Amino acid sequence: MLKGVVFDLDGVIVDSHPLHKQAWRAFLAYLGKEVSEADLDFIFEGRKRREILIHFLGDLSDSDIQLYGTKKDEFFRQASADLKPISGTLEFIKSVRQAGLSMAVATSASQQRTLWTLEQLELAESFSVVVSGDDVALGKPNPATYRIASQRLSLHPKFLLAVEDSVSGVRSAISAGLRCIAIVPRENASSLMEAGADRIVPTLMNLSIQDLEEMFSSTRGAGQRVKSQHVKSVPISR
Repeated sequence: MLKGVVFDLDGVIVDSHPLHKQAWRAFLAYLGKEVSEADLDFIFEGRKRREILIHFLGDLSDSDIQLYGTKKDEFFRQASADLKPISGTLEFIKSVRQAGLSMAVATSASQQRTLWTLEQLELAESFSVVVSGDDVALGKPNPATYRIASQRLSLHPKFLLAVEDSVSGVRSAISAGLRCIAIVPRENASSLMEAGADRIVPTLMNLSIQDLEEMFSSTRGAGQRVKSQHVKSVPISR
């Protein structure tokens, strides 16, 4: 039985990936470090800010991590005039809330940026639990982020659905014992299925609570994909 939904933040709730690249590039340029587009791919896949800072800047003290992290968030806020939700997500969150299901956010982003983003989108009151990268020693794909979300919701992971968009996020959720839907363009679906996603969708638009309950009533392991031109799911082999 489905009792709650746990959302990743970046790429699931908010269309922030381009803004992150812009903010990290500006931040690193501020420190005199030029990076390529390929270099910036490192910031994705659920990495914590500490890991990203050390990757680009070398060994740093805890105080440096805090200082640089705060500065990077300033660049992100400057880039966030175009901050917008992922298509279909606000409607889906509304339907989950109306169904009386618990909701949480489980992200590798810092708590400060996570709460700020939810406030900007007027979603802060929608989530009873927010787990950020500040709450865990290891980011995704380690299952700690989702395990803590489950504990704070006071719900067993088997009653929870994760909504993700990355391989590391899917692995984190599955390892913690949650079912998982992954939002991904159709051409990138195979890597998310291989990571263990129960279902692949191009968008949360028109995805109903009944769809989710049917997924929970099915046997795990029979992966499903929602075709990009339809919402109806069809089984595919894994």
